[in-house]
Amino acid sequence: MNTANLQLEGLCLAVASVNHLLVSKGLLSQGEIDTALRKAEAAIVGDERITGQLSPANRDAVCFPIRLLQLANNAGADTPWSFSHLAKLVGETKRPYNDQI
Repeated sequence: MNTANLQLEGLCLAVASVNHLLVSKGLLSQGEIDTALRKAEAAIVGDERITGQLSPANRDAVCFPIRLLQLANNAGADTPWSFSHLAKLVGETKRPYNDQI
């Protein structure tokens, strides 16, 4: 496996952990984190460079970390999760783009 992929796995889990901490300390709600992640994904999907120049697989790659963090956020702090489990869920819940229908 590419070392960069392993680094991104660690980074995604670290950000998910920080998000859970922010919720547990009452600094943000799960809903606020979810809204921020949804806005980030919408910005990426709405970017002309992303939609016009990248293949659907590459668009999914760009959105993958955001979708993984959304699932981790919705799982809650009491739910045990691993990168591989969350990655599988991302694949199972992926929605097709308009040009894939």
